[in-house]
Amino acid sequence: MAILYREIESYKSEDSLWIIKEEINNSGGNLALHLIGNLRTYIGKNLGNIPYIRNREAEFSSKNIPKQTVLTMIQEMTEIVLSTLSQINEERLAKIYEEEVLSYEMTTEYFLVHLHGHLTYHTGQINYHRRLLDSQIDYLLH
Repeated sequence: MAILYREIESYKSEDSLWIIKEEINNSGGNLALHLIGNLRTYIGKNLGNIPYIRNREAEFSSKNIPKQTVLTMIQEMTEIVLSTLSQINEERLAKIYEEEVLSYEMTTEYFLVHLHGHLTYHTGQINYHRRLLDSQIDYLLH
């Protein structure tokens, strides 16, 4: 989650956080919102009983949220996730996760591994998006 924060923080232009370019379907900002909603729901809400109402559609349709607001949302999500995970024990990891997110039953441990993969996959997409747009900004400025 610290890597996600650094990726969003590293965008040279706040506007580029929301640009969709070429075959890239989602902006870095939208992917960050998606990861925030995903982790707050599946870890914070479902495992930590921390109230949260997810709006998945808004994760992909919202635009032009200030970068600092997104960074604050990432910090809040990180605190919730870390607090929740610190309370998970071996018994809970072995239990079936309470929501059938992937259309089949899985243990909490299995689902947490899936969520980690989801986080790293989309963070990699954000990295690519940022580097692509930042290189174009550098080209235009020089």
